[in-house]
This record gives sequence, C-alpha cells and structure tokens, in this order.
Amino acid sequence: MPYAHRPVLLAEVLHFLEPQPGEIFVDATVGGGGHSAAILPRLLPGGRLIGLDRDAEAINAARESLAPFGAAVELILANFKDLVRVLQSRGFRAVDGLLFDLGVSSYQLDNPERGFSYQAEAPLDMRMGREQELTAATIVNTWPESKLAQIIWEYGEERWARRIAAFIAAARQKAPITTTTQLVDIIKAAIPAGARRSGHHPAKRTFQALRIAINGELDALQAAMEQLEQVLNPGGRVGVISFHSLEDRIVKRTFQRLSGQCTCPPGLPVCICGRRRVLEPVTRKPVTPAATEIAANPRARSAKLRVARRVLKEKDGE
Repeated sequence: MPYAHRPVLLAEVLHFLEPQPGEIFVDATVGGGGHSAAILPRLLPGGRLIGLDRDAEAINAARESLAPFGAAVELILANFKDLVRVLQSRGFRAVDGLLFDLGVSSYQLDNPERGFSYQAEAPLDMRMGREQELTAATIVNTWPESKLAQIIWEYGEERWARRIAAFIAAARQKAPITTTTQLVDIIKAAIPAGARRSGHHPAKRTFQALRIAINGELDALQAAMEQLEQVLNPGGRVGVISFHSLEDRIVKRTFQRLSGQCTCPPGLPVCICGRRRVLEPVTRKPVTPAATEIAANPRARSAKLRVARRVLKEKDGE
C-alpha cells in the first residue's frame, strides 16, 4: 500500500523550531517525510537534514518524497536511541534542530500486515523494525501471565490488566493466539460489558502496551533525551510530539531537569543538587492541535508538542 502519513502540528513545528538557511536539522522519526519536506526549504541554501527511522519502509517512502532536495537530505535506517553514534559516524558533532514525532505512523496502523491495528484482521506482529525477532505473538503466547499484566498496566494504563492477562493465559492453553482479531475478542471477553460501553475501543490500551513493550519505545525515548546536551549546538532547538502521557512525562521531566530546576529541599541556605542549566523552555506548556486540524485528522487529537532551546551560556542563557 502507498505510504501516506499526514504530519501532525506542522505549522507549530515550523513556528517553534524556526529552521533557518544553513542549519543542520535531524528528523529523528522521518516516516514518509511530511515534516522534513516542510523543514528542508527553510534550511536552504546551505543547510542539511538528516532523517532517521527504524522502519525500512518509511525510509524508502521518504527517499522518494524527499528526492527533489538531492544532497541536502540524508536518510539513515536507525533507531533514535543511537542518535549521537549515528551522527558522529556521519561526521556531525552537533545539530541546530531536532524533531521527534513519537508513536506509530498512520501507514503502520493502516497497513494490515503490520499488525498494529485492533480494527483489522492481521498477524500479531507490531514490530517497527522488521529486523528484530520479538513480535506481539511471542509476548502474548510465551510471556508469564504476571509479566503480561505488568506491561498492560504500566504501558497501557489499563485498569483491567490482570483480568486481560488471565484471559490471554487461559486462551493460549487451548491454542496459540496468532491474529489481532483473536486477541481483540479475548480482551473484549475479559473486560466487563459495562466498562466496554464507554470510552475508547476496549483493546486500545492493551495494543498500545504490547507495541511499546515490543519496540522498547520508552527506553529508546529516555536514551535519546539523555543525549540532548551532547547533540544540540548552542541555540539549537528540540521538539517532541508525543501521543500519550507516558511519553509526555519523560519529555517533560527531561526538559525540567535540563533547565536547571533546583531539586534541593526548601530551606537549604545554598543549592547542593548541582543542577546545570542546559535547556530553556520555548513552549511553557504543551502545544496541542487546533480544532480544524483534529477535524481534518482525528488521529492528531492526542498530540502534544513540547519545544526547548539549548542555552548559549549555562548560567544565564544569554
């Protein structure tokens, strides 16, 4: 199927990240190249964009859509958790702009064979990078019931996590669970009818939890956030678009910590926590899509954008 992905919060990304001619930008989740296609003209002349993605199909789609920009763009099959290593291997010490558009893409959701969607019949897969071995089927059929309950609770924030895990464990004793629809039916059976009548699709949180666990999404995000100080030039901007509270919490706490917020107990005569000011917030609170964007693209409704800037001087940010 064609790789179609509508970039979320595009106008806001351009406004807050302010790409300028001659700058070096990284789109750490290039997808089909939607954000990159809008950023690149603002980097010219003289600028470059490095696009990363762990999905080979995304890289191929971006290569086609960004071909008009020629040598101004370089696309790399890589996980953004390896950001510093990948950039250094290409001769880049630091960059002026960095964008993360987290979560699963519309293409991955809409392509049945990828197994991300609870709306279509598909093999239980959910791998963002097909080179890895771990799949949703492996987790669902082989992980202990207690571990299943843990990830569904922690990564899906699902109140019925223990019950869902118990139903999965019982079902797999009879036959392997191999398709998305099989799993959806088990989840629906596990959640009481009254709880299924309101809110999101009953399988949404469990599918989110499995996807996060399979792809190590939160660990990768935390690893990337730890590299911001090293990878951003003075004055460089970083923007992160998240789609659920677990992602946003990691970004928020990282930005707070790197902004030098003192964590000493109240009443101490001097600061002893040693926090350094590396970032300053550009957005004081998360930026969310306008009603018009949500109407045109309902999947944008949960998006949150946070942006911060690398300070020029650690003490005063000037």
